Amino acid sequence: MKKFAIVFGVFCLMLSAFTTLKDQIFVAPKNWPKPVYDFAKNPLTKEKVELGRALFYDPLLSGTNTISCASCHSQFTAFTHVDHALSHGVEDRIGTRNSPALMNLAWHKLFMWDGAINHLDVQALAPVSHPDEMGEKIENVVLKLQQSKIYRKLFYEAFADSAATGERTLKAISQFMLTLISAESKYDSVMRKQSQFTTQEKNGYNIFQKNCSSCHKEPLFTNLAFENNGLPPDTKLKDIGRMKISKNPADSLRFKVPTLRNIEFSYPYMHDGRFKKLSEVINHYTSGIQHNKTLSKPLEKAIILTSNEKVDLVAFLLTLTDKKFLFDQRFSYPKEIFFPKPKD
Repeated sequence: MKKFAIVFGVFCLMLSAFTTLKDQIFVAPKNWPKPVYDFAKNPLTKEKVELGRALFYDPLLSGTNTISCASCHSQFTAFTHVDHALSHGVEDRIGTRNSPALMNLAWHKLFMWDGAINHLDVQALAPVSHPDEMGEKIENVVLKLQQSKIYRKLFYEAFADSAATGERTLKAISQFMLTLISAESKYDSVMRKQSQFTTQEKNGYNIFQKNCSSCHKEPLFTNLAFENNGLPPDTKLKDIGRMKISKNPADSLRFKVPTLRNIEFSYPYMHDGRFKKLSEVINHYTSGIQHNKTLSKPLEKAIILTSNEKVDLVAFLLTLTDKKFLFDQRFSYPKEIFFPKPKD
């Protein structure tokens, strides 16, 4: 009887631990750096995340009620767009940059290609208020939310108060974006010693570590810094990158290093979406780099790859695809919120 009681007690502890882990909203992957986001100032709850998810997919946030965050950040393409180089906004207006892929944002201190936004809790305000993106004022968004029966209910569930405010709206969107963690690719499985690279993928990984890892640092596959990767400036856009914000000439043509996770689906590539294929990106680094005063130091030395090595590198990059992330229902359009099933 005593033995049964001990076994039952151990089982209960294991079940409790499993339930706690399963019910956690944010779980940092093992052996990753500590997130920089301060969760104490915006504690995650299931209700606030669900509110943020609804807001992320709702075109009500735009001036014409036609453009949502998801319009430029589709889950199936790593929360970016793929059908055009530059972002498209209200009234078919064209933006000036390619939309960045959204994932693992709790580890970021600065946002946007030029680092114009310094906190995730206010990041959504930039596209909402940009005239060529969502073209709306946050005060108008709040008025529309307050007039919605659905949102009065969601805000009450999230805050025990049905009043929508700009701060609550932005923080809810932030909470949803914080849950967008991608860490279940084949690469991750190999790092956990649960699977193995093929010979070609292993060769590609070695090539990556030698030539790419200084800027695309594991496990986030970005060093989160701003680098000049030698792209010839677009003569039409004339985008000077980080310098636009810092006003420092040393930041000329420096853009935030994007993550390579899910790169198979996040084309087109670069801040202006100039490359549609990974092969074009690799060819840029081997034969297209334009040298200038602010060029990233690791790129000053030529990268020489054979055609077979380029293929192997692509094979490795494909191991960064996380299909669980791309099809996770927790991140998808919340049809159960907007179109609930009638009660029996």
